Parts: sequence; structure tokens; C-alpha cells
Amino acid sequence: MLSSPVAKRDRTTGLSRRQAMTALSATLASCWLPAFDARALPLSYSLKPEKLTDGVWMIPGAQEAITQSNGGAIANITILDTKAGAVIVDTGPSLRFGSALSALATELTGKPVARVYITHFHPDHVFGNQAFEAGTIATTPAVVKGLEALGEAFADSMYRSAGDWMRGTELKLPGKIIEGGVEDFGDRRIRCLPMRGHTDSDLVLFDEKSGILIAGDLVFLDRAPTTPHADFERWRISLANLGGIPCSRIVPGHGPSEDTDRGIRQTRDWLEAVYAMISDAFEKGLDVSEAVALELPSWTNKIALARYEYERTVMHLYPKLEAGKLPRVDAQSR
Repeated sequence: MLSSPVAKRDRTTGLSRRQAMTALSATLASCWLPAFDARALPLSYSLKPEKLTDGVWMIPGAQEAITQSNGGAIANITILDTKAGAVIVDTGPSLRFGSALSALATELTGKPVARVYITHFHPDHVFGNQAFEAGTIATTPAVVKGLEALGEAFADSMYRSAGDWMRGTELKLPGKIIEGGVEDFGDRRIRCLPMRGHTDSDLVLFDEKSGILIAGDLVFLDRAPTTPHADFERWRISLANLGGIPCSRIVPGHGPSEDTDRGIRQTRDWLEAVYAMISDAFEKGLDVSEAVALELPSWTNKIALARYEYERTVMHLYPKLEAGKLPRVDAQSR
């Protein structure tokens, strides 16, 4: 079983960074602000499951960036009922969310949680892990490695973005490693399909009983894809592979679930369009600010966060293009 890396601690106080920040904030508040009890803040996630078919529900995430108004609950979560217990795909952004998710899964299925799958290492999908036993949480070796490397930085970023929704949330690593294959939960068999592209490890789940394909963030629908850890070519290959899987319905990482491949096609079209735009801008010698200002294709007008994610992709992709195409000064001098 894997354990979470210890949060960075102050050598003199023994406090983690976030504990020290919380203590400092409380001290400053007591000196400069009127007294109030932060614990009284009425923060609770309203989880509204959508029934996809018998024994399968999706909790839709907000089609937004992570903010204090949505508490970071922007990713889709799937719950499946099996004879062995509830099966959950991804755990959301915080301990508070994970606790609500665990209670909802038990309420919907009438059973305890048997398995939790984590599709990839991005924080909106993993920080609810604390609400579940580590041994029930399964993912690929590369997802664990990504969390070990980036989890603490992700946690700090989430605290800044989502604020008090994150109270008490710490990184918890999955305790079960899977390389692929099938897990049998009695009346429901889940096929685990490791892929990559959105990140260096994206776990896709296929429920053989219902024919539902849970694609994680390899598929976005009506919401622009995020690309901070993307390999565009590998992502396109994974989308082609997903398109070859006969299924009754696709659950994307973000956006509505549909019984068509529209999410696969839309994600592919977005990746191809923005990569071509940004690469062309780079080849023409445009600087980053000029590339950011380029006009997007008109078909993207109905895509949530299109401008926001395009600008972020410019910032992610330009350094990679520079590293791959610009000559090295030290190499020229040899």
C-alpha cells in the first residue's frame, strides 16, 4: 500500500505549509478583523446525480474553471452499482467533496464502496481520495508517480483557487496499482484501458454490462480541453482508439454524457485546430502575446472556456515549440 508524501514542514514548528498559513491567517484576523467563526461558513456540495441507465449515475461537473464559487467541482464523476458494492470513477477536488460523494454512492447503491478508480493525476479528479480507504483506490503506476511529483503543488494551487472548500484536504495516494485487464464485481465487469495523451497516463474504464465508456479527460464535450501536460500526437492516437470501441454511451471528463461520439470528434477537432494555429503563429515569428490574440474558428463560439483554454495552451505549447525548433546557442558555437 502506498502512502502520501509528507507535506513540507517548518523545521522549527513542525507545521505544514498550509497549517502555518492557516495559523497566520487566524492570528492576523484576530488582530485586524472583527471576530467571526469560519467554521460557520455554509459550504456544502450539492451533488445531483444523473441516471444514465440502470445502476449507473453521473455527477456532472460545472463547465467552468476552478473558482471559489464552484469549490473546484468541475469534473464529471461516475457511480456504478454492483453486487460487490459501489464503484466510483474519480473523487473530485476536496475532502469535503469526497465525503459527500461517498455518502451519495452508499445511498444510491445501498452498499459500501468496493472500488474507486482514478483516471489521471489532475487535482479536480483526485483530492476527494481522503474520503476512501487507500486499498480501494486504483490507478496506473504513472498516475501515482505524477501525484508523487506534483501532488503537493496541486494542493497548494487548489487552496489558492478554491479557498475554504479545501479545508482539511491533503494528498492521499491510491493503494492499488493496475496495469490494465478486467476487474469483476459480480454482475458487472469493468475493463481497464490505460491510454495517454491528456497526461502521460489516462485510465479509461469500460463497463461491459451497460456498454458505457468512461473516457476521463481524454474527451471533453462543449468545454475546451485543458493541455498543461498534453502530448497532442498521443492524444489524437488515443481518441482514434476510443472511437474504435463499440459502446452505448460515452462519459467525458467534462461535459454532457451522450450516446454518440460527438465528444471524441469535438476534442479531436479542437486539438487539431489550436495546434495548427499555434504552430503556424510560431513559424511566422509571432511572439506569445500576438499568438494569444489570434481569432479562434467560429465553431468554437459555443465551446465553454474556449478563449481561456486557448490562451493557456499558447503558454504551454510555445516553450515546447521553442525547445524543439530553435537552435541551441551552445551547439552553434561548437
